[in-house]
Amino acid sequence: MYGVVGVVLSVAGATPAVAEATEAGGAAPACVGYSAGWRYTFVSNGCEGTQHVTVEYRDGTSAPCRTAAPGDTVTFPGYGTTGNDVLGVALCDTTTL
Repeated sequence: MYGVVGVVLSVAGATPAVAEATEAGGAAPACVGYSAGWRYTFVSNGCEGTQHVTVEYRDGTSAPCRTAAPGDTVTFPGYGTTGNDVLGVALCDTTTL
């Protein structure tokens, strides 16, 4: 009995997280990947639709939004020689593009 309730709660609890991940300012969906190096950070769109993305850095450095069509890779600054880590990729507010 408890196992069934746990499964239902897990599925119900996962739905809002997926919805939040596609909102502007939230984390990019799992189909968007990135590779960070000291000079460049490459963000690849493996999604079926166009994604408007930016990169988040440890020190809060602001990076402009870039538009990536399905299959595209866009480039952002890397973490640099001081190790300003790339924390992840976020979606942009498309009303300001």
